[in-house]
Amino acid sequence: MNLKIKSNFTEELPGDPIKTNTRRQVNEACFSYVTPKKTTNPKLIHVATDFSKDLGFTNEDLKSKDFINIVTGNKVLEKTNPYAMCYGGHQFGRWAGQLGDGRAINLFDVNHNNKQWTIQLKGAGETPYSRSGDGLAVLRSSIREYLCSEAMHHLGVPTTRALSLALSGDQVMRDMLYDGNQAYEKGAIVSRVSPSFLRFGNFEIFSARGDHKNLKSLVHYTIKHHFSHLGKPSKDTYILFFDQVMQRTLDMIIHWQRVGFVHGVMNTDNMSILGLTIDYGPYGWLEGFDFGWTPNTTDAQNKRYRFANQPNIGLWNLYQLANALYPLIEDAEPLEKILENYKNGFETKSLTMMKSKLGLFEDDAKDQQFIQALEDILQLTETDMTIFFRLLSNFNKDNSIKGLEVVNDAFYKPHEVADTIAKQWGDWFNRYSFRLEKEKLSDLERKTKMDLINPKYVLRNYMAQLAIDDANNGNYDLIDALFQLLKNPYAEQPKNIKWFAKRPEWARHKVGCSMLSCSS
Repeated sequence: MNLKIKSNFTEELPGDPIKTNTRRQVNEACFSYVTPKKTTNPKLIHVATDFSKDLGFTNEDLKSKDFINIVTGNKVLEKTNPYAMCYGGHQFGRWAGQLGDGRAINLFDVNHNNKQWTIQLKGAGETPYSRSGDGLAVLRSSIREYLCSEAMHHLGVPTTRALSLALSGDQVMRDMLYDGNQAYEKGAIVSRVSPSFLRFGNFEIFSARGDHKNLKSLVHYTIKHHFSHLGKPSKDTYILFFDQVMQRTLDMIIHWQRVGFVHGVMNTDNMSILGLTIDYGPYGWLEGFDFGWTPNTTDAQNKRYRFANQPNIGLWNLYQLANALYPLIEDAEPLEKILENYKNGFETKSLTMMKSKLGLFEDDAKDQQFIQALEDILQLTETDMTIFFRLLSNFNKDNSIKGLEVVNDAFYKPHEVADTIAKQWGDWFNRYSFRLEKEKLSDLERKTKMDLINPKYVLRNYMAQLAIDDANNGNYDLIDALFQLLKNPYAEQPKNIKWFAKRPEWARHKVGCSMLSCSS
């Protein structure tokens, strides 16, 4: 392999002087050196071949024994020192103290075509931050992360990426629903890739401990390598840095809302400093359009991380980051202004996003009310979000009477769309037809633009579960089929039309298809 290896993080930041891999509090260090656990019988299931070339891998590399050994932790490249990062975080609104990479190990950085990437293994063994965990991962959660991170990328959502999915050959004990029913499952490892895996929590831990020296070192490192366009570090630069993180976080969440994605665990340790979707656990896409839905069993009662609350949680998390950075800035006013800009920015960008989903590109003072009316009607009966918005592009200005026929396949119970509900829909489509008269685009031009904003295919939980069920029986064909499908989520793909369908009734309450635990 002819990779351009870099080790900026470990060379430029303070490390844990203790080299033994024991669970402990790690102070005054950004990371601890860790050697991945060797696996019994590693088997490569899938590789993101196209993306691998962006990292500098060749086709010969992907077929080599070295490759499978590297992405399963069985080989450490010469002159590299794998490590786990130290960070803290607020979990479900409460400070949890030190958390860290409990089942993630960063192997090395590669530089290719003037871009730098960190390659990380998830599920390669325990670290000093594993707490009560074993640092391992199982096949079902690994399939979900592998498929989803790549699906999100092709949807145009900022995200970490995935390079490979492999079986470890070992059995891993898991309590899938946290209900006391433990069972052995197939172990697996995902190699994840990102320009950086730094999180809000990396900065929070130093601030919480009053370690302002290392807080400053980490901020300087982050600006140097990921925000160098801001200039040399200074108090003014720190403020600009926070503003950039705010903007990227906001843009990411707007994309989530656009495609109906619910992260499920928006703790501050799961928030990327680069504004990337990170840590795919109990995520899900809206099936029925429901602002109150969360895919996380742990969050089922309070629904802190429900779909409608994601923008608010993004702001709450930014407040925690602002508090962490405050010791370096010592001035609350600019931070508060940036946080206020998040609120205003969300209102503006959310309106623009929703208008684009409806094919509305001209200005109209009543658009916000018009969109609110739609969102209210969408919740009167269970309506599939993805299918509704995709079908809506087929509506023509002059056929408002047939509006319900255009979107009929989006309703889970079409018979409920009668009487007062049908009348409300009829009124809304009349308004829609009238509003479209203000648009300069032809129906075909509008449809083309809408179809580039509203995906036809997303990774519904039942689809991932079907792939998981097959994989547990040794069949990995569906993993590849879904991987290929989701590379073109906005294309019609007539051969794959079976995936443009509502969630099957059998999946409504099936484990893995409706709600998931944090171990998922």
